[in-house]
Amino acid sequence: MTGDRITLTGVRGFGYHGVFPDERRDGQEFVVDVTIRIDLRPAAASDDVADTVHYGELAEQIVADIAGPPVDLIETLAARIADGVLDRLGVIAVTVTVHKPSAPITVPFGDVAVTIERERSAS
Repeated sequence: MTGDRITLTGVRGFGYHGVFPDERRDGQEFVVDVTIRIDLRPAAASDDVADTVHYGELAEQIVADIAGPPVDLIETLAARIADGVLDRLGVIAVTVTVHKPSAPITVPFGDVAVTIERERSAS
């Protein structure tokens, strides 16, 4: 199994996710980190972006997922993003971290985040 990875960190998008009515009404910024496991040997040999995952397009997909239909939990948002990444050709596995820096927490905090890992099914 290959150890090759592509990582995007700090992808920012605006969404309306959360369990509270004001989160759904006002929205907030979400920050996403994604690491995909992929065999990069074909791209390295060909020097052709068609043989890899285009990270600019991946970032745009992540922002579209953030801006997509509202969900209550960032766990659900992370799963949505992971599913979209796994649909890309050649992706073996993905790790997604969704940060909610403006979460409605009543005490001082630096960050709240959920991280999930998913692998392509063997089917």
